[in-house]
This record gives sequence, C-alpha cells and structure tokens, in this order.
Amino acid sequence: MFWRTAYRAHEALIAPARETAQIWRLVMGLIIAAGVYLLCNQIFFQTLFTWQGRNAPSFAAALDRGDTPVAMFLLLFSFAFMIVGVVVAMRVVHKRGFGGTLGDLPLCFAQMRAVLTMLILVNAVVWILPPWDMGAPLVSNLSLGVWLLLLPMSLLSVLIQVSAEEVLFRGYIQQQLAARFRSPVVWMLIPSVLFGMGHYLPEEAGSNAQAIAIWATVFGLLMADLTARAGTLGPAIAVHLVNNVTAILIISMPDTLSGLALYLSPFSMADTDAVQAWLPVDFAFMVVSWLAARLAIRR
Repeated sequence: MFWRTAYRAHEALIAPARETAQIWRLVMGLIIAAGVYLLCNQIFFQTLFTWQGRNAPSFAAALDRGDTPVAMFLLLFSFAFMIVGVVVAMRVVHKRGFGGTLGDLPLCFAQMRAVLTMLILVNAVVWILPPWDMGAPLVSNLSLGVWLLLLPMSLLSVLIQVSAEEVLFRGYIQQQLAARFRSPVVWMLIPSVLFGMGHYLPEEAGSNAQAIAIWATVFGLLMADLTARAGTLGPAIAVHLVNNVTAILIISMPDTLSGLALYLSPFSMADTDAVQAWLPVDFAFMVVSWLAARLAIRR
C-alpha cells in the first residue's frame, strides 16, 4: 500500500517500542502518566494557592481565565508535568528512556528548523495579504514593549506546552500503537480522537464545541501523518508551535487564555456565529501548514 512507502521513516521511530508493544502496557502506561501529571499539578497549584493565602480565590480565578501573563506562564509551564508522566511511564512500564519518543535528535531538530522556516515564510505572506482584521479592528492587549520583553519566556512556555502534547499523542501513544498494529487507521486515528476529545469544551465553545473538537481531531491526523513521514516529532512540534503562538501570543480571544497576547480578537468564544464563520478559515490554514511542512521535509 502507498503508506508503506510514504511512512518508511516511521519504522525508525517505532522500532524501540516493539519489544514492549503489548496493549496492556500502553493502558498501564497511560494510567501512570495521567496519575503523575495530575499529582504533580495538584501539588504545584496547591502550593501556589497556599502561598497566596487570602488572595487564593482571586489567584484561582485568574488561572481559570488565563488573562494575566503570570497565569499563562503557570498554565503553560505546568504541561512539563505531562512530559514527566510519559518519562515515568516509559521507564516503569516499558523499561526504556524518553528520548525514543522524539526520534533521532539531530534529525528531529533539523526537521523542526526546516518546518519552522517554511511556516514563518507562509505566515508572513498571509499577514501581508488582506484582509487585515477579523471583521472588526483588533483590540490591543499588551503594549508592544511589554509583549517583546515577555516574548522569550512566552515562546519557551508555548514550546513546552506543544511539545508535551506531541510527546504524549504523536510520540508515546502513536509509537506504541504503531509497534503493535500495522494499519495507520489504528495508530493515526486513536491518538487523534483522544486529542480531539481533549479539546471538546461545550461550556466555553457552546454550539461550536463539536466543530472545534473535529478540528482538533483532523489536526491530530495531520500531525500523525507528518510524524510518520518524518520519523521524528520535529515537524509536528513545529506546526503545533506556530499554530499556538498565533493563537496564544499574537491574537487571542478575550475570554480565554489571553494573558500573553499582543492583540485580542473582536469577538469572544461566546460569539458562536463569529467563531463559526472563522472555523473554515482555520481548517484551510491548517491544511496549508501541513502541506508546507511536508514540502519542507521532502527528501
């Protein structure tokens, strides 16, 4: 089949997982990873709440909204605990190190640089072309000086967040399933559906919750394809990074995770009609980013 040729590089990524590819190990590993992640988060944020004392309720509300730089840094950096969970699961259940989830490191970083370069060029062209707003003028959030001052730490925090998600879904889960099942229908679809379920937020997105979850599922499938073609997580991390930098650091929605954004969109997540109108644009640009990444890693 065509995918055996297209995904030949995937073998190098999944080979280390073959000796411990039993499904029970994956299930146990996910339970351990989730437990470590939740426990570390609980300890981390409970310590912060205790330290805040009387200000704990307002601090918790800011974290829930993500509308301050400090809140966003804490939320994004806490994804490092997801990586810790995967590290523990791989060591305890699979008796191997974490590095195998990324693939060959020099190749991973080289592919990541190539895709980032390509996507920066694509995004520059898109930003230059009209329209220059989102149906109404963008709303200024952080001043340019403050935004630039925070930018290095902001980029690092988003990189940790997207790397954690890619390590879990396209690294650990996809790798273990691919070591057990030959069909891409299994090892691409299952992690992508789980990824989509994690983005199903009916309270925040209202009637658009299902469409956003489908968007995330398709995004997961495209990142699974990139990972299989590349044989490393580098391209998927790069695409995910550019996507989240745009949504978190450049233009965010005013009612959710806006603390590090330079601008706010003229509508909120609660404006379901406006969000629905922009979803096809997001879908189209997601596909363009995937195709550009494929072009960047073509050998």
